Amino acid sequence: MKIVDVRTVMVNIPYRTWIVAPDIKTFGCVQVFVDTDEGITGESLLWTFGTKGLDVLNRMVLYLKSNVLGEDPHYTERIWQKLWREIGFFGVEGISVFGLSAIDRACWDVVGKAAGKPLYKLLGPYRDQVPTYACGLWLQESIEELVKEAQGFVRQGYRAMKLRIGKVRMEEDVERAQAVREAIGPDVKLMVDANQRFSAGHAIRIGQKLEELDIAWFEEPVPVYDLESSARVAAALDVPIASGENVYTRYGFRRILEMKAADILMPDLIRVGGVTEFLKVAHMAEAYDIPVTPHIFPEESMHLVGAIPNCTYLENMPWFSPLYREKIELTEGSVVLPQRPGFGFTFNPEVTERYRLRE
Repeated sequence: MKIVDVRTVMVNIPYRTWIVAPDIKTFGCVQVFVDTDEGITGESLLWTFGTKGLDVLNRMVLYLKSNVLGEDPHYTERIWQKLWREIGFFGVEGISVFGLSAIDRACWDVVGKAAGKPLYKLLGPYRDQVPTYACGLWLQESIEELVKEAQGFVRQGYRAMKLRIGKVRMEEDVERAQAVREAIGPDVKLMVDANQRFSAGHAIRIGQKLEELDIAWFEEPVPVYDLESSARVAAALDVPIASGENVYTRYGFRRILEMKAADILMPDLIRVGGVTEFLKVAHMAEAYDIPVTPHIFPEESMHLVGAIPNCTYLENMPWFSPLYREKIELTEGSVVLPQRPGFGFTFNPEVTERYRLRE
């Protein structure tokens, strides 16, 4: 089998405007297709808020195209290393890794489709259903809205969910967390995410208050580049510190482990460098007895949670789910892994055409 083409399609899909900021109304995505001479096509995507910068992502993928034409997509490690050498000139973080990741993931999709098996069963299956958590409870919501949304998640069957914090007044964050905890009861896991908003001192003070609410983890309390502060927070609190969605490749995660800057690692498939590199990070974390939970991309990430014993949760963020034909199946707080080949999720051509951006 040989790769004969790498194609891209840029789309812009609408979503709720209040998720991050009022001026962000859409997600721009680059759909990536790796075609083979046996008629099998692997799929993956890249994304950004809105369309600003979308062309940069697209051009990065197409820049790497010539490096993989003629390669057998089964040779995922060889392809990864070849692309790694290619992006060295531009830097081994940022946009260059995005492009590498997109091609790597599409190759793994080809591997599963060629074998006629779901990807997690090729990686070495550990479970057929993966624990998941609902992702919502945004900073812009009122307490009443938070309570209503949290109760809705419970009715849908979720046994865990994540709340955003980061108000100017610490007391307001605690009050919001307390309201959600009371709404969902003691048996549903509650995570909090500060999205890098705090200083170390503030994070420690609010973390101590949140510990009383039985918080499952405290995500990105300080800027991701400040590993010293993250380590200080982790050492001061009993609640586990989670971080990693903005970290690149195994080298970034190795530094986190060396610094003891997080208790839970959260690789993002785009930034970590695809499936090939995610596996290395997860196994490295296992050697430290550190759990891993992937950041977003549930349609792809679920296979990694299904294959890796120290992967604890799937983040069920549905931002890009409208692009796929298939839907995620949730039962009793877990996602059922599809038995379809590859990732088991394929882009819906009608949706693609509806939101396609013309060059």
